[in-house]
Amino acid sequence: MDLRLTEEEVAFRAEVRAFLRDNLPASIREKGIAGRKLTKDDYVRWTRILADKGWAVPFWPKQWGGTGWSPVKQSIFLDETQRGNAPEAIAFGVSMVGPVIYTFGSQAQKERFLPRIVDLRDWWCQGFSEPGAGSDLASLRTSARRDGDSWVISGQKTWTTMAQYADWIFVLARTNPQAKKQEGISFFLVDMKTPGITVRPIQTIDGG
Repeated sequence: MDLRLTEEEVAFRAEVRAFLRDNLPASIREKGIAGRKLTKDDYVRWTRILADKGWAVPFWPKQWGGTGWSPVKQSIFLDETQRGNAPEAIAFGVSMVGPVIYTFGSQAQKERFLPRIVDLRDWWCQGFSEPGAGSDLASLRTSARRDGDSWVISGQKTWTTMAQYADWIFVLARTNPQAKKQEGISFFLVDMKTPGITVRPIQTIDGG
């Protein structure tokens, strides 16, 4: 097996490296070098620079903004962005809910949500863990019941990273209490401005 990069791949690495050199804002690069926390504005600014280039969601289908890169080129891109101290994509939108929507969502959901993930007009957070139900999602107690054409969701989520920035949250809730605990769970897309949602901060030891 020949693991050496092809001439095309070497040229691609140089292209990515030059793009980062010329387009990553110095203030964001310096924070990355110093290990300082980035602000929401930092993430949005860099994501939109990538989106303008067509590189914000490289592994997505081309129809929805992906690049069509090979796995090797995707790896080169990740390697160079890390080497260049550029922020990584916000995983909740790009790597978690986005692929669920473009794989299983309706056409209307794809058209509504995917473009706004690409350029970070919508910031997503994850609503999986609960007090008493972290990785063990079979123990989750958040429930959802039908009320006419709507759903009423009741429960509490925790360790909802970056919820203070989020416009939307994807929530796992129990919709069939008669099913075994590993089943009967549904995946909801919820506007964070929905009446009844309260966001409470958890202060971390580093002051974040």
